[in-house]
Amino acid sequence: MAYLKIIRPLNLMLLALVQLLIKFVLFDTFQVEVAMNSYQFLWLLIATLAIAAAGNVVNDIYDIEIDKVNKPDKVVVGKKIPEKRAFTYYIFLNSMGVISGFVLANQLGKPGLAAIFIVISALLYIYSTQLKAMLLVGNIVISLLVAFSLLIVLIFDLYPIAVNGLSEAQINVSRLVFHYAIFAFVINLMRELVKDLEDINGDKKGDIRTLAIAMGRQRTTMLVFSMATVFILSIVLYVYTFLYDKQLMVLYFLFLIVAPLIYFCIRAWGATSQKEYAAMSVILKIAMFTGMCSIICYRFI
Repeated sequence: MAYLKIIRPLNLMLLALVQLLIKFVLFDTFQVEVAMNSYQFLWLLIATLAIAAAGNVVNDIYDIEIDKVNKPDKVVVGKKIPEKRAFTYYIFLNSMGVISGFVLANQLGKPGLAAIFIVISALLYIYSTQLKAMLLVGNIVISLLVAFSLLIVLIFDLYPIAVNGLSEAQINVSRLVFHYAIFAFVINLMRELVKDLEDINGDKKGDIRTLAIAMGRQRTTMLVFSMATVFILSIVLYVYTFLYDKQLMVLYFLFLIVAPLIYFCIRAWGATSQKEYAAMSVILKIAMFTGMCSIICYRFI
């Protein structure tokens, strides 16, 4: 159970769900010609999930002392799993991910694409050991990687067959996936800042320079509140510009994406305790889930 807990299964399930929705809902709905069959897509799924899981493990390995302060009851590495075994687990997951990516790239006739998985793996390690301690850099890098987990489906499904350029359908679906990637980036960046607010005590002990430490809790909370407000207005403008004639999408975005974000702003206003920041983080995770699930609506419009 501890080995399952350390890889953050809920986060991995959300990652898998998004990639499945892009592959089997969005691409099918737009009738896009793709490079990967279902079997090859499975290799992509294994590669991304294994590398993401390895990133979670190595992050916990280097956060042992910080987690003892922030969440002493939830510490796994060094308590339920020895540090040496956790590192072996990390190497196993990482190897599985990189090898799966190598197999996929060669099956598609583009062996150079395997380098993507090596770079992602390296970035996750560097994030845990160095970038995380740098002001905003770690937050931005991890949020970019979250956004890239959507774009990687485009790369492996369209690049191998884009010899003569992309068709109109491929361009349209690429633009749509890019919009969802921006959504994922912004939501995750806000959640990273909220988590920094929640974990400020342990981060201080671990010499991690976060925005919450540099600006203080109150100013950082107001910054996140402002980001969420601008983000809500941007989503409303997006709906008005691109989806105004699609009633199902308008209702979905307003009630299942905008409404949770408004509730997030309400909770953020005046939030001061660790419990309140934890609740805000959960709200953003829900908004991420409902936002990604809106892809299903394209089946009906």
